[in-house]
Amino acid sequence: MAAEKTDEQQVKMFGNLACSRIRVDREGWISTAEQLSESGARLLTLWGTDDRDQAGGFRIDAAYLLSDSVLVVEHRMVDEGEPWYPSLAGLFPVALRMQRAAYDLLGISTNESDDRGWLRHGGWPQMVFPLRRDVDGSQQYPVVSQPYSFVSVEGDGVHEISVGPVHAGTIEPGNFRFSVVGEKVLRLEERLGYTHKGVAKLFESLTQHTGHRLAARVSGDSAIAFSWAYCAALEAITTTTCSARALALRALALEHERLANHLGDLGSLGNDAGFAFGFTHFSKLKEDLLRANSVVFGARYLMAFVVPGGVAADLNTEARSLLLELYDALETSVINLRTIYDNHAGLQDRFREAGRLDRSTAKRLGAIGLAGRASGLACDLRVDHPWAPYTSLAVTMMTQKGGDVAARVQIRFDEVVESLRLCRALLTENDSGVIQATVPTAQSNQLGMGIIEGWRGPVAVVLETGRDGGIHRCHTHDPSWQNWPLIEHAIIGDIVPDFPLINKSFNLSYSGQDG
Repeated sequence: MAAEKTDEQQVKMFGNLACSRIRVDREGWISTAEQLSESGARLLTLWGTDDRDQAGGFRIDAAYLLSDSVLVVEHRMVDEGEPWYPSLAGLFPVALRMQRAAYDLLGISTNESDDRGWLRHGGWPQMVFPLRRDVDGSQQYPVVSQPYSFVSVEGDGVHEISVGPVHAGTIEPGNFRFSVVGEKVLRLEERLGYTHKGVAKLFESLTQHTGHRLAARVSGDSAIAFSWAYCAALEAITTTTCSARALALRALALEHERLANHLGDLGSLGNDAGFAFGFTHFSKLKEDLLRANSVVFGARYLMAFVVPGGVAADLNTEARSLLLELYDALETSVINLRTIYDNHAGLQDRFREAGRLDRSTAKRLGAIGLAGRASGLACDLRVDHPWAPYTSLAVTMMTQKGGDVAARVQIRFDEVVESLRLCRALLTENDSGVIQATVPTAQSNQLGMGIIEGWRGPVAVVLETGRDGGIHRCHTHDPSWQNWPLIEHAIIGDIVPDFPLINKSFNLSYSGQDG
């Protein structure tokens, strides 16, 4: 392995998961990836950075999730007119879209043949790269519509159906190009990037102690996961220790986030299969939970709850009895609804074998989180690499082998019951103590990482501190990056009308993936 140690070999990281960093040359970049692929490591995320203001040129980093640690591999491209690095897509297919996004943002390319833009959408000129240090982030560019070369399928009876980017519902935009014979899908290609918000550039204008507010808004349905990951990275850099009470409250909010999304999805999946009864009842259960959030946490959606050093507020005196009563009611209702779902022939006819993703395909493509667990890939950081307070909660990992819509429905039912158990345990332990520790301002050029198992899967935030309490670079990663390509494979052989159901069974984030 062609690697050299850097001055900051250890990456600051919270919890029990160690993280180290190596610097490699161009040859080492690919040889290290080959070794990691052979060992079964997962590519967690990939990002680029412009370090020319520090005489470091351009830099590409990849973070790999190993069985017992995280390895960050860094390659610097110094004194190059056209900076480039070898593509990882042949070893880790999920890398392809991350690499395309890195080019759109920084102009660092690979030797990959698929060099189509991913985030650009004509929003800025072809040779402007918004994350470069010499680009004014406040400048507005005219939006120019640009053609996108979808891969076409030819043959007798083959035709294309374009869905989106604007959809018939209150959902985010995405363009899906189907190649079909009759209604049978031969190929699906996704085009995303429509919800690109310039998050990475915005982080550069914030301070270390305000960045968590933006992190919470990367993907609104994972506000706790992202804000906790950001705060965990900052707390690791500053060696700040949160109290047991604060960590318990963070975990309680995280499980509420998991519950709200699972309840909403179970209702929507029933609705997409023509079962409005399920949609109505699960919508009520989700609303009950959100109203409880408003009472005990101060907001329906917890954008501002996790703050550096702890949480913004403690539970009020009535919270414990209110929540325990809610948990009992939710569990009874969910168990009853599960019986109805399992015994409803019409639902099961739509769920079973629809959108099936077998284990070997899921593993090859790097499936992660809920989608991976539904295809038999056991991966849940709360179990594999637990952090406080999960170290004492003995979380049960839920897996299924079917890999179809039915399996992803069952995972949600199982995880709702398990989350309710965890919530009860969190309410009965660490019920007093300080809720916020003082977080000092970190020195510049410090690198920290926070990884939190959100409801979809691992959410990661990589934080590099800047001068005077600022942020040099903050990279956020949603597990949707890994899982969007899965749908392109899961839909093959199914019919076009099943796409909404299959898509909802994954329920991936447009916003979190677009950044």
